[in-house]
Amino acid sequence: MTEDGRRRRASGSSPRRSGRGSIPNEGGLRKLGDQVASQQAPLEGKGPAGRNTGVDADRDAAIPNEAGLAALAEAMHGTKRGRRGGRRPKKVRSRRRRIARRVALISLAVVLVVLGGGAGYAYYETHDLHRVQVQGLNSALTTGQEAGTENILMVGSTSRCALTVQNAAYGLCSQGVNGVNSDVIMILHADPAHHQLALLSIPRDLFIPNARSTGPNKIDAGLYEGLSQLVAAIEEDFGIPIQHAVSLNFDQFANIVDALGGINMSFPESVFDAESGLNIQAATCVHLDGTQALQVVRARHLQYNAPGTTTSDAEYWPQEAQSDLARINRDHEFLRVLATAVAKTGLANPISDLDLINSVKADLTFDQSWSVSNMASLVLDFHAADINSVPQLTLPVAVVIDPDGTDGSLVYHGGSYGDVEFPSQAQDQSVIDQVLGIASTTDSMTGSPLPAPSSVTVSVMNGTSVSNQATDTSEALAALGFRMVGVGDTPAVGDVAETVVYYASRSAATEAAAESVTRSLSGSVIMAYDPSQVADGAEVTVVTGTQFGVNAPATSTTPTSAGTTPTSTPPSTSTSSGAIAAPSASNPTLAPWDPRACAAGATPTAPVPNRT
Repeated sequence: MTEDGRRRRASGSSPRRSGRGSIPNEGGLRKLGDQVASQQAPLEGKGPAGRNTGVDADRDAAIPNEAGLAALAEAMHGTKRGRRGGRRPKKVRSRRRRIARRVALISLAVVLVVLGGGAGYAYYETHDLHRVQVQGLNSALTTGQEAGTENILMVGSTSRCALTVQNAAYGLCSQGVNGVNSDVIMILHADPAHHQLALLSIPRDLFIPNARSTGPNKIDAGLYEGLSQLVAAIEEDFGIPIQHAVSLNFDQFANIVDALGGINMSFPESVFDAESGLNIQAATCVHLDGTQALQVVRARHLQYNAPGTTTSDAEYWPQEAQSDLARINRDHEFLRVLATAVAKTGLANPISDLDLINSVKADLTFDQSWSVSNMASLVLDFHAADINSVPQLTLPVAVVIDPDGTDGSLVYHGGSYGDVEFPSQAQDQSVIDQVLGIASTTDSMTGSPLPAPSSVTVSVMNGTSVSNQATDTSEALAALGFRMVGVGDTPAVGDVAETVVYYASRSAATEAAAESVTRSLSGSVIMAYDPSQVADGAEVTVVTGTQFGVNAPATSTTPTSAGTTPTSTPPSTSTSSGAIAAPSASNPTLAPWDPRACAAGATPTAPVPNRT
């Protein structure tokens, strides 16, 4: 039986889309100042009032309170050498002014390091960062439950063509390895007011409606259109506001690890990954350089020498089953180890800090709006944070499987997208709420309360061949208080499909309406901005898919605290399918073969390759 005889055409159908003694570490600080000053352009070509008339004008103008800093420099050097009365000859005074201007840089570094705990002098090292224009970034929220917080998108790019020096180990751009995908997608949530951090990873194979501007795809495909598209996809489909973005590629990652002098990790079992190049014999503690560390974090086809394995040929060892999900778990552990290594270099030591910043600043690309002062404030707020206490979560996903039980290849409007994962509403939303620190009644994009269901107009389109699915879903949503304005049919996108909550406008009110509906559903459900999919003059249209449910009306109004999982109730209507597996865990433990932090006091050795 059809739904009211109305049919719609789906869009996005193709596979695209005082004195010296009072200054801590004065000797080191003076060396820092010398290093900073040595990086400045010569103080030549000065015009009236000491302002720079040449190409250094912007650099010179950027020195805050320059006259006061020069006076401070005079005072510091006067304390050291003593001051006599009387006026100096004009040439001496002129030379003193030039020296004072140079020493002002040293003094500024001293003041910022003493007062700022070592972060403030990052000004000198960040004013020439690599920048890229990123559209769609949100301003920091000033009201609501998320006021003062920021979400920073961190992306690892697979672009071989962006590498300064081509490396055959990664695949060569000249040989057609020219794809641009995001191997790693992480969102760092920073809440300075409550001194809290949280990290969320989004699996690269998650199939979402707005992956590209042209339509659905795996989320990792969005980076092909640039950081702006990836930001749009995350905001439109997950309701996570992004304030800043940073990216790096293979070489840049390796350079950062090398700048730290390498990193130590323990390998409890021998591991091998033919595609990433990882090939290490088990050892208590192994010292990895940048290239070897990259092999660890890229490995998603990992094989391991489990107890009882009878062959020494790594190519015949057991293969781990979770691919990218297992890699994310290893990457989280790597970040813990890396953060500990950075802390051990002494982020309060201005000399080593300057060397570290100089080594890695060219290897990161930042959005155009992330100001130096904001970066410095973030460092100041969290420089003492314990990485081991920071929640590191992964968005739960459900693998699409074939009838024989193996991972399946999704066919969407006739195009094959390979192995994919679907979202898992309720579990996903709970994790997002935990990372953002909000309650289940809060609009994740604005931090404000979600609208009442009675204020939201909704239509439902049957996107499968299940009889009366739109009518049944509409009645269930009406029982929750939503204003239902129509039902109908739309052509199926394939044998397996997500349920999508489409909304017609990017306005905050319309997005909040879509989020309110999405939170009322469970299963493989995701929301998406697409006006062409919204029917019957509604704000929101639900296109039903293979596996979903509508939550039953609440029998009580007991509120839940921010970051907690609401008590689940059986859905009032549901459709299930064996083509979609159970959702993955948000915070899994390391597998026995996964590398991890070395034991305290362990002596690292050089990696020994397996025999293959």
